[in-house]
Amino acid sequence: MKKKTLMMMALALTIVMSAAVGCSPKAPATPNAETPAGTEEGKKDITIVYNSEPSSMDPHDTNDTIAYSLQKLMLEGLFSFDKDMKVIPVLAESYTANDTATEFTIKLKTGIKFHDGTDFNAEAVKVNLDRLADQTQKLKRNSLFSMIEKNEVVDASTIKVTLKTPFGAFINTLAHPAGMIISPKALAEYGKEVSKHPVGTGAYVFKEWTPGTKFMAVKNAEYWGTEPQYNSISFKTVKEDGSRVAMLQTGEADFIYPVPSMQIETLQNDKNVKILKNESIIVRYISMNVNKKPFDDVRVRQALNYALDKNAFSQVVFNGHTTPLNSVIAPNTQFYAEQKAYDYNIEKAKQLLTEAGYPNGFSTKIWSNNSSASVKADEFIQQQLAKVGITVEVVPMEAATLSEKVYNAPAGSGGEVELYYGGWSPSTGDADWGIRPLLATESAPPASYNTAYYSNPEVDQLIQDALHTSDPAARAEAYAKIQEIIWNDAPWVFLSVDDNMAAAGSTITGINLLPDGSLQVAPEK
Repeated sequence: MKKKTLMMMALALTIVMSAAVGCSPKAPATPNAETPAGTEEGKKDITIVYNSEPSSMDPHDTNDTIAYSLQKLMLEGLFSFDKDMKVIPVLAESYTANDTATEFTIKLKTGIKFHDGTDFNAEAVKVNLDRLADQTQKLKRNSLFSMIEKNEVVDASTIKVTLKTPFGAFINTLAHPAGMIISPKALAEYGKEVSKHPVGTGAYVFKEWTPGTKFMAVKNAEYWGTEPQYNSISFKTVKEDGSRVAMLQTGEADFIYPVPSMQIETLQNDKNVKILKNESIIVRYISMNVNKKPFDDVRVRQALNYALDKNAFSQVVFNGHTTPLNSVIAPNTQFYAEQKAYDYNIEKAKQLLTEAGYPNGFSTKIWSNNSSASVKADEFIQQQLAKVGITVEVVPMEAATLSEKVYNAPAGSGGEVELYYGGWSPSTGDADWGIRPLLATESAPPASYNTAYYSNPEVDQLIQDALHTSDPAARAEAYAKIQEIIWNDAPWVFLSVDDNMAAAGSTITGINLLPDGSLQVAPEK
């Protein structure tokens, strides 16, 4: 059995947690590199304003980032992600895995209690993992844990998880916020109504939630880790961009997310406001349906990559708040391997089109949702490709219509879509979830999201190789080769990586904006 031990002492300088965690209870905090830890004179009751309403307080039945941001105040998982999307231990002390990645034995921290006084132990973890693995529960995140065969309590502080098939990304899956642990007493008492009664081990305790109006959590005076910075944290929903900005400027809000890119310059000139910005794990791309001419020719696909100016795309569509995408996944995704960029080169694009038999270009259609940002992107793409003789018809659609036409295409049909402008965020932070659902042969619609209908047997085999081992070095080698092959095959026009942007009052500290777009309210250890 190959040991993969995650020890707190080795990670103490890099850990950022949704609820403060130290090497021992009440450990002193190190200032946060993003928003340094506050002083006693700092504000103790803060209001955070989001652009949409959270769906639930049950992490096992949640699929929106905003809800997870709130849940992470009160709930914790065995593992989580730091501010760079690296896996870190939270309620877990360490773990071991067999070489084939089918058995994971997890050692738990001890002496921790849920907010209702229930002990955190291996039995509590088993109750939660059994619930997540039980597909009859019909929870939104059951499918994420469908690979679990059984969960066994070894002793009070050790649990063994056996998987149905090898899955090297399992620890990353446990680090997903869907894997946060709920009090088994609360699950028994509330059932599915636990979505309104969250009880965890986190730094803050649930107080109230009036959907559409206000959510509040208060300081957990008995927290097992570093003492929480704030006495209370309130969340409000304000959908209109300008209203969120105005609330921050007047002091009615202490932190707002997201900040529209066109408002950044205004806020940067306000001495009472500070901007939080980081590179996300959200990638933007145009998939090209390789089942349809002319996109069955790799020279055409590469030509489109040369024909699009990625820097101009960033400026025009996102006001400069993106970076060029230089692989199929973003740099903050585990096992990222940078590729040689397709530099903007009109002459190279024309040469490749001529070699492929399209010296005068061709006509095609691009599909996307009908949001203003997507339409702006479509129109930019249309203008750019016109320079190499490609005529693009922009076809924006309502989200439901687009989903039906793109993702529910009949199996084996090859799809009606030609070009598709979209984006993807691998919520586990691992290369597997950034690649397999989008580019494995098995993932063609309606099974999953491979809108390019890309199929490469070597890539498929390497994906399986990476999943069938728990060795990080072997997984890194497989994913590096996968990224190189896909980059050269060019089933996408590789566009950009989004920047996450939030804003806070100049005195507000201790809040991290993570690459997946969620918040963590805690000092960094």
